[in-house]
Parts: sequence; C-alpha cells; structure tokens
Amino acid sequence: MTLKPLRILAVGRLRTPFWKDAADYYRSRLVRWRRLTETCLRDADPSLSPADRAARESRAILDALTPEDIPICLDERGTCRTSREFASFLSALSEDVNRVPCFIIGGAFGYDDSVRRAARHLIAFGPLTLPHELARVVLFEQLYRAESILRNIPYHH
Repeated sequence: MTLKPLRILAVGRLRTPFWKDAADYYRSRLVRWRRLTETCLRDADPSLSPADRAARESRAILDALTPEDIPICLDERGTCRTSREFASFLSALSEDVNRVPCFIIGGAFGYDDSVRRAARHLIAFGPLTLPHELARVVLFEQLYRAESILRNIPYHH
C-alpha cells in the first residue's frame, strides 16, 4: 500500500530529551510506511506577550503552508476521533493525489484564529490542552497507530 507523504508543521524544536526520544521512536517506525517531512518554525521572541507570540508564530505558520498542503490543525476545539476513525480520516486525506496532509502544531501559546480559518480540518486528541512537545509525540504515535490499523498490523488492540 503506497500512500501520500505526510507533513508536520510545528512551532519550535523538541528540546526536552524524553519528548525528543519518544518522537524519534514513533517517527522511526512511521517512516517505514510513509514519507514524512517536518518543518520546524522558530519560536517567536520570548520577550513578546503571549498574544503577540501566538500572532507572530501564526504568521510564520501561514507563510510556511504551500498550495499542496491540506492544513490540519491540532486544536482543543477540534473533532475528537477514535484511533480507528483517525485511521479512516488519514486514509481519506490520502486519496487526494495532488495534496499532502499537513498537521499543524502551534507553539507554547498556540495560534490565533487566522490559522484555524486556513485549516481544512481541526482535530483534537481529547478536551485537554497538551504541551506542544507532548502533542507532537501523541501525533506521531497516533499516525503510527493509524498506519498499523490500515495495514492490519497488530499494534492497535
């Protein structure tokens, strides 16, 4: 089964060693089945107010999107799905031969409504707000789980 590549667009690099290790673990498993590109955008100046940081990082996100991207924001206001529903969602996104699913993760202060409006989909991993580094790990794990489900590999039980 050959599927479209995936793109991750995230503000900030993973700095905490255990988040980085966890993300690397799931990324290494995922890339056996899907090409994956990550674009890490620079955090805004920490001397700015949280709203100004979110606005500046949101502009950077919008500037980094390409016409080929299908923007999917990770957002606490998004749609929650089971892992099987997420796998179906990912499979449906992959049917568009001219576009690439692009999962967007904001920085520590999130992003503003301009990014939400640009997104084709808002998804949530539950009603809780996650630290952006943890959100990236959860995204990689759920992408790997979705691929396992789509391939009938017994990771998901």
